[in-house]
Amino acid sequence: MTAPARPAMAFDEYRQYDAMALAELVRRNEVTPAELLETTIARAEAVNPQLNAIVTPLYDKGREMTTQLPGVGPFRGVPFLLKDLELEWAGVPLKSGCVGYQNYVPQADSEAVTRMKQAGLVLFGKTNTPEFGLTPYTESKLYGPARNPWNPAHSPGGSSGGSAVAVSAGIVPMASASDGGGSIRIPASSCGLFGMKPSRGRIPLGPANGEMWSGAVVTHAVTRSVRDSAALLDALSGPMTGDPYFLPNPDRPFAEEVTREPGQLRIGFSTEALIPAQPTHPECVRAVQDAAKLLESLGHQVEEIKLPYSKSILTEAFFTMVVSETGATLRELANHLGRSVRRDDVELNTWAIARMAEGFSAVDYAFQKRRWNELTRSMGLLHDRYDVILTPTLPRPPIEIGLFQNTAAENRMIRLVDTLGGLKRLKGSKIMDELAEKSLGYISFTGIANMTGQPSMSVPLHWSADGLPVGTMFTAMLGDEATLFRLAGQLEKAQPWFEKVPS
Repeated sequence: MTAPARPAMAFDEYRQYDAMALAELVRRNEVTPAELLETTIARAEAVNPQLNAIVTPLYDKGREMTTQLPGVGPFRGVPFLLKDLELEWAGVPLKSGCVGYQNYVPQADSEAVTRMKQAGLVLFGKTNTPEFGLTPYTESKLYGPARNPWNPAHSPGGSSGGSAVAVSAGIVPMASASDGGGSIRIPASSCGLFGMKPSRGRIPLGPANGEMWSGAVVTHAVTRSVRDSAALLDALSGPMTGDPYFLPNPDRPFAEEVTREPGQLRIGFSTEALIPAQPTHPECVRAVQDAAKLLESLGHQVEEIKLPYSKSILTEAFFTMVVSETGATLRELANHLGRSVRRDDVELNTWAIARMAEGFSAVDYAFQKRRWNELTRSMGLLHDRYDVILTPTLPRPPIEIGLFQNTAAENRMIRLVDTLGGLKRLKGSKIMDELAEKSLGYISFTGIANMTGQPSMSVPLHWSADGLPVGTMFTAMLGDEATLFRLAGQLEKAQPWFEKVPS
């Protein structure tokens, strides 16, 4: 065990710095990595019991890492938290929010984790996530709910909810996050943070994974500052052998783009709800309208547009993928357990979705996957006219914890239908349609970029009348994170948010 150092700075001072600034303090020998970690741990110990951001504290491993850091690195000595999903950290349990994975311990690091260590980050814990990242809120049976620092009665979103809570509450300036339907941008929006979903193929998911969720999933982080996000993307980017996707290197480091002028951009915006049953909340409409006015004042061409897709692209094309991938996830779990998965190995909704998958055929999946290409082409044509598309990140402000949970009656019905073998016969039924609308309405804006692979970012420009963050989302062409970082840097300068933190 490595002996703890004394915290070198008070929390109020620590919170004034982003990750790049903390790394600069370390470079100038004004603070040591060990001292910095103790400041971080002290903050975690103070707020985590209430907020439930960190589910696997690994303080001693972090202390050990401070003695083994590389000599250089853009984030040398900066404390960092890893989301407990997808990315593997050798020797550390990867539970994925699931009771059935209690005993899974990876034997090797994911490539992204290796690059995090090479960048000098100090990993000291893992953050809360819903089971298998299936929900846009973080309320797993295994971990319990993560709570929003702006109002603990509200959700921080998901699936990277624990990471967003840790950053928003000031435990760390940035934390690991991943995004398969909005899971970087949703918690960024809900917690007043910056969240960049990179392009498909920008950061490798291997060696354990090539693609996840048919290419929808990417990994990166949630951050307080734009430059932290850009510099981390520089550190993590680049293919590894065997990757299924390839992107050319950017013209220059993304960290340089943040301070470059974006020029006059053509920006199309929309607030129209994709799923009418979940209309866009007035606060989210106002957030986009205010952002459009700000963009016009900065010299950009802004006009309202109609988005080139209908709700079925989510409720059919995306939903079929989620159902099918959930079934495959439980098959992988069975391989890990060495036996068939039982209903109590996973949450009831996860079990139900996997059982529904048995009613979908290979033809169903292939047909709906082909529609992803139709969506990608239509978005490509839209970008012939517009550099960036602006929408709400979410159709409503942060939800209250428990809002989307099943009622006791719904749970009884699921168990009864499952016992009678009826779940796999729900495909095409009214019940299935209602389930798709209910589960996907909250990600109706974010999920599109996961299907197309485009880069997309949530920017904290608005707070609701009751003080909750409301993000606005900007999406660019595949591979064009540079334009988004230039725009984000301009917005951060024009309407700063770094000092806006929960009390």
